[in-house]
Amino acid sequence: MAQVPQPLDALAVRAWCGLALKALGRAREEIDAINVYPVADGDTGTNLYLTVESAAAAVEAVFAGYEAGGAQRPTLADAVRAMAHGALIGARGNSGTILAQLLRGMAQVLAADEGTVPPAAEGLRLALRRAADSAREAVAHPVEGTVLSVASAAADAVTGAEDDCGAVARAAYEGARAALAATPGQLAVLERAGVVDAGGRGLVVVLAALVETLTGEAPGVPGGPGRAGHPWGDGVVSVVTGECADPPAGGGGPGYEVIYLLEADDTAVARLRERLDGLGDSLVVVGGDGLWNVHVHVDDAGAAVEAGVEAGRPHRIRITHFAAGDAHTAGAGRPRREPVQRAVVAVVPGEGLAGLYQEAGATTVLARAGEPPASGELVEAVRRAHAREVVLLPNDADLRDTVAAAAEQARTEGVRVALIPTRSAVQGIAALAVHEPERRFDEDVVAMTSAAGATRYAEVAVAERQSWTMAGICQAGDVLGMIDGDVAVIGSDVTATAETVLDRMLAAGGEMVTLVLGDEAPDSVADHLESRVRASYLAVDTVVYRGGRQGPILLIGVE
Repeated sequence: MAQVPQPLDALAVRAWCGLALKALGRAREEIDAINVYPVADGDTGTNLYLTVESAAAAVEAVFAGYEAGGAQRPTLADAVRAMAHGALIGARGNSGTILAQLLRGMAQVLAADEGTVPPAAEGLRLALRRAADSAREAVAHPVEGTVLSVASAAADAVTGAEDDCGAVARAAYEGARAALAATPGQLAVLERAGVVDAGGRGLVVVLAALVETLTGEAPGVPGGPGRAGHPWGDGVVSVVTGECADPPAGGGGPGYEVIYLLEADDTAVARLRERLDGLGDSLVVVGGDGLWNVHVHVDDAGAAVEAGVEAGRPHRIRITHFAAGDAHTAGAGRPRREPVQRAVVAVVPGEGLAGLYQEAGATTVLARAGEPPASGELVEAVRRAHAREVVLLPNDADLRDTVAAAAEQARTEGVRVALIPTRSAVQGIAALAVHEPERRFDEDVVAMTSAAGATRYAEVAVAERQSWTMAGICQAGDVLGMIDGDVAVIGSDVTATAETVLDRMLAAGGEMVTLVLGDEAPDSVADHLESRVRASYLAVDTVVYRGGRQGPILLIGVE
């Protein structure tokens, strides 16, 4: 079905995000496969998809807010600010971070104060120029032959375009496409691999979606780079099998990718740039107005995070260790792995639990308080597990729909998926404890589901505000004991509240108590509860884990 042409307004921004997300979903594997610079870790397409998914979700939230309030739809400024902010907070990897800055640059022009915004076509020209310039400024050491070159070419190409938004968008797309074809001649690693720049390829997809939004016609992005006669060459097969890229000079680069959001002022960020530039490479710092997204490749991940702490308040910290097979660290290509038969993918609320699940063989997705994972993130975890059969553990009732959507997407890719409706990480632990990959898939799923269902769960947390609960009115700062999702106890002391919760749970019987301590849990609470179980409940065992920054102070499971 043809897209209805849109004027440059809030609805166009919404449509652009949706079309770009769908197009990146289709091109994701192709873009991942040609990802050889700056790190051959095969995730550029995925990172771009997740970044745009966050931008699209932010735009949808703005529309939903206006509709709930009974107001008219948002303005263009509202929509582009939301798009840029969503991309900033959801940016993944080097490519996603740069794309976030490109969108922010566009928003700076299109969301300017009323009376200063130029006519639509001229505004789009200026927005594309500002996007390219701001992205280049955000990169510590710009390199030609990358997405930066493609963005600059797109901005250059619109100079002589007609005064029509569709014509401007099409000129930008054609300029970007030509520049993308030239990237192998600008960057030796691309020429050796016989591919174009992956980030630039992603930007061409995003600009094609803009053309379709504003003209109603898709510009006809060619197929994958392995297709004969493709305007930017083939050779993708050699990239996938790891036979094309020469080892980097010098034998390898930094071993970790560090990304975090940072609340800091401009002066502190300027100092941070200098500090991180001395620690590693691929440094990109984007954002402004007190909120920044920091991306860098380093050998000392702790030092990169400490630099952020000195500059302001870092959060949503992600540290990725480049695999031993990545060209960036070992100078070798990545051989194609054979899929394993079965894997478990679990959402976990803290770093400590993530380690526990990983030791048990699960692939994990970290969900920090107030930051639930998106469906695209879960789909990527399924792909990372590289299995024919996957068991999904959401470990949160609110994630049921998100995980179900991820499961449907994975099934379209040929993976057999089962979703076990775990509502807490302790139920996931119980399910994982009985997981046996050697069993038939259906039998394994039934056993895991049964173990999770036989585990009651509770958590102890601190109330953030006054509210009504099943146990009465709580005040901000009260300690809440929640059993199976409902507030059952309101107290003032963590240990006393936890003991009351545990007694109520064990009143119905139990054989095993699981305690998962958050970073804010008192040191004595585990010893106190273990002693309580030994003294009052015969033949009941207790196991204690450290969950890290998991949100609730304490998680309790009773099997």
